[in-house]
Amino acid sequence: MALDPTKHADWEIAEEAESRMKTVYELGERLGLEKEELLPHGHYVAKLDYRKILERLKDRPDGKYVDVTAITPTPLGEGKSTCAMGLVQGLGKRDRSVIGAIRQPSGGPTMNIKGSAAGGGLAQCIPLTPFSLGLTGDINAIMNAHNLGMVALTSRMQHEANYTDEQLAKRNLRRLDIHPKKVEFGWIIDFCAQALRNITIGLGGKMDGFTMQSKFGIAVSSEIMAILAVASDLRDMRERIGKIVVAYDKQDRPITTADLEVDGAMTAWMVEALNPNLVQTIEGQPVMVHAGPFANIAIGQSSVIADRVALKLADYNVTESGFGADIGFEKFWNLKCRYSGLKPHCAVVVATIRALKCHGGAPIPVPGKPMPEEYKKENVGWVEEGCKNLVHHIETVKKAGINPVVCINAFYTDTDDEIKAVRRLSEAAGARVALSRHWQYGGDGALEFADAVVDACEEPNDFRFLYELDTPLSKRIELIAREVYGADGVSYSQEAQTKLKRMEADPDLKDMGTCMVKTHLSLSHDPSLKGVPKGWTLPIRDILTYKGAGFVVPVAGAISLMPGTASDPAYRRIDVDVETGKVKGVF
Repeated sequence: MALDPTKHADWEIAEEAESRMKTVYELGERLGLEKEELLPHGHYVAKLDYRKILERLKDRPDGKYVDVTAITPTPLGEGKSTCAMGLVQGLGKRDRSVIGAIRQPSGGPTMNIKGSAAGGGLAQCIPLTPFSLGLTGDINAIMNAHNLGMVALTSRMQHEANYTDEQLAKRNLRRLDIHPKKVEFGWIIDFCAQALRNITIGLGGKMDGFTMQSKFGIAVSSEIMAILAVASDLRDMRERIGKIVVAYDKQDRPITTADLEVDGAMTAWMVEALNPNLVQTIEGQPVMVHAGPFANIAIGQSSVIADRVALKLADYNVTESGFGADIGFEKFWNLKCRYSGLKPHCAVVVATIRALKCHGGAPIPVPGKPMPEEYKKENVGWVEEGCKNLVHHIETVKKAGINPVVCINAFYTDTDDEIKAVRRLSEAAGARVALSRHWQYGGDGALEFADAVVDACEEPNDFRFLYELDTPLSKRIELIAREVYGADGVSYSQEAQTKLKRMEADPDLKDMGTCMVKTHLSLSHDPSLKGVPKGWTLPIRDILTYKGAGFVVPVAGAISLMPGTASDPAYRRIDVDVETGKVKGVF
C-alpha cells in the first residue's frame, strides 16, 4: 500500500515504493529488449544501447509522441514533471504501452530551492537518490569534457604568451593568437554558485597560467549538454563537439575545439553518456532519463536519442519541455523537432489554480517562505484573470499545429468553481481539458488525463515550424518575441547589434536554429510581469554562438547562466542514515 502524500514527504513515498521496484531485467523484458541491449548499473538503473535497439527496430512504426509543457510557472514550479509521471502512470492503468522520456536533474536545483525533478507524491520516478544525485555519471562526463576544453584553451594561451613562434613550432604547435577578451567559453560546475559567475584565473607567476577574467556556468548550460540533447549518434556528436567555438583570435576569427586538438578527447568522455538511462515510475512503468538542459538558459529538452528509442519501444512516448510553453515548448517545436524529424501528436499544457491566481493578481509566492493565505481561499476572479496566461500558451501550441490538452494539476485547496472556470475558458480557446489528481492517487487519479491525451493523439494535426532556416536571424528573433512572447518588438544592445550583423553575414550560421535565453517567470524578460504583459519590447543584450549544438543564442534581460543558491537551500535538510547508507530529505 502506497503512503499517503498528504502525510508523507516525497522521499519517504519514494523509499517505500522502492521496496516494490522492478529490476532492470524485468523492465527490459517488458520492453522486449534483448540481453545485449540492456547495460545494467546495479539492479534498478541501466543504460540502453541505443544503436542496437534502433538498428533492430528500424522498420517498426513509431508510437504516439506527447510533449508536456506548462503555463508560466510561479517560482515554486507547476508540477510539470509530476504531471509527466502521472500521465505515464495513467496510460499504464489504461493498459497502454508507454515510456516516459525526461531530463536528468541538475545538482544545482536539487541542493537549492526547486529540488529534484522526479515528480512528487504518488507520481514519481524511482530510485529517487540515484536519479537525483548523479545517476550514471552523464553530468560528470559533461563537466569533464567541457572543462577539458577550457584546460586546452587556457594552457594554449599560456604557452603562446611564453614561447616564440619557433619554440611553438618545435612543440608542434601553431600560434592561434587568441584574444584574451574574446573568450566565449568558461568553466562549469553542477551547483548554483553565484560566487563563480565572474572570476580571475592565472594569478601567480608565468608557470601558473594565463591571467585573465573568466567565469563559471552551471553544468546544464554547457554546449556539450545541448549537444547531448540533439545529437543523433556518436558520429554526429563527434562532429558537433569539434565545431564548438571557444574564443576568437585577434582578427576576430573563431577558435574551435578542433583548432585546439582537444575535440577527440572531449568526445571520449562522452561515449557512454550517449546511451539513455532507464529507471521507472513508482507504479513500474519504464522511464528514460537523458540530458538535462534548463529551458530558460539552454534548449530545455531531454535527448533526441531517448525519444527515438522510446517511440520504437512503446505505443506512447511522454516527454517534457522545461518551464512554460513560451520557452520550453517553443524550443521543442522549432529546435528539437527540427533536428530529430519527429512530429508530435499532442502537447499537454499543465496549469495549477495556484499559478493562475498568481497571474490573476494574488501575491507572488516566495521560495522558502509559507504560501500566502490568499491561495487557500476561493477566488474565481483571480483564476479567470490568470487564465489569460493559460490561453496565451494554448494559442502558442495551436500555432505549431498541435492538438493542446490542458491538464489541471489538482491541489486539495482547489474549489469546484475555480476548476469550472479553467475548464470553460480552456475549452473556449480550443483545448481539451482534464482534471488530474495523480499527485494524491497516482495512475488512478490520472485516468481522465490519460483519456484526453489518447483522444488528442487520434485527431489529425498539421505540425509546422514558426520559421524556416532561411529566415534571417533578426526576423526569427522578432517572430519569437511577437508570436510566442507577445512583445511589441525587439531592441538590441550595441554589443548584440554588432554580433547580429556579423552573424547574419556569416554563411556558416545561416542554417543554425535560434535558442532564446529568457526568464521562465514571465512571458516577458521581466520576471515581475505576470499574466500577459502588454506594451513592452524584448531587450537582447548579447548573442552567443553554439556552432556545435547548431544554434545561436540571443540573451534577453539580465538572466545569468549561473543561478545562485538561496538562503534556505534544500541541502540543509538532506542527510544520510549512517547505519543503512540511505539518503533522506531529497525532494
